[in-house]
Amino acid sequence: MAALTVGPGVIRETVRLAALEVPGVLRVGRGGPRWRAWFRGAPVKIRVRDGQVHVTLWVVARPRQRLVPLAAQVRAATGAAVVRLLGMELGGVTVLVDGVGS
Repeated sequence: MAALTVGPGVIRETVRLAALEVPGVLRVGRGGPRWRAWFRGAPVKIRVRDGQVHVTLWVVARPRQRLVPLAAQVRAATGAAVVRLLGMELGGVTVLVDGVGS
């Protein structure tokens, strides 16, 4: 039986979509002017090491959101998506709230 592999692009998109489903997330990306995004790099970074997926992602919150609970919700949603939808083992999720949008 052949093994199924999941590419980093699929993992990245799954994480991005799971984060966007959290109600307080305005966008997955970095804060500040959008033209700076070119210099800052991708807002979702994936590393697979020893069969475990490690995720780092940057989000911009909606106004009037409590940021610590929001980060916890994003962490839970993205981690669950990696485990449940992709069937991969989760090593960790780091969520960085990089701004509050309007």
